[in-house]
Amino acid sequence: MEAKAIARYVRVTPRKADQVLQLIRGKRVDLATEILDFTPKHVARVIGKVVKSAVANAVAMEGKINVEHLTVKQAVAGAGPTMKRFLPRAQGRATPILKKTCHITVIVEGDVSEEDLVQSRRPRRPAPRREPVRPEPAAAPAAEKPARGRGKKGAEGKSAEPKAEKAERTEKAETKSKTKGEPEPKSSKGRTKKSKEAK
Repeated sequence: MEAKAIARYVRVTPRKADQVLQLIRGKRVDLATEILDFTPKHVARVIGKVVKSAVANAVAMEGKINVEHLTVKQAVAGAGPTMKRFLPRAQGRATPILKKTCHITVIVEGDVSEEDLVQSRRPRRPAPRREPVRPEPAAAPAAEKPARGRGKKGAEGKSAEPKAEKAERTEKAETKSKTKGEPEPKSSKGRTKKSKEAK
């Protein structure tokens, strides 16, 4: 049984990554993780993640498996794309800088015992059936409340006066002002002051 994990476009040169991969080739997985934890290289952390990912893939493929029996079968750092940068130099020259990347591949292998195979192939218990939820009967619609008027009286909860009564009041106020001979001072809304007093 084999499981593979790949880390692509790692910002390390393949030569530097291969120096760390040489330490774990052919070792058991638990021993390889210990070596990587105490290796003073930046790539060691990335390689450790790849090894753990390969172990997780093996567990996902075979179900229950003894991780202690897994070994690192293959660990390779392949060349990735190279990023080209330039550094300004004297007399208008430019020096090229090549920033190399690599793809780290780790393959883990191990033998699965018959007991582990039997445990992994045990039939799972069926999930308990749930009764379908019946929809509740719709409630009767509530009685609609009477709409309130938009004016000041409507906001207070009183019924708004009809337009005919307002027109009569304004006509009465105009006739009173004409009899007295006083000018009709108008407010900003166009209503007379005396009409407001009459209200």
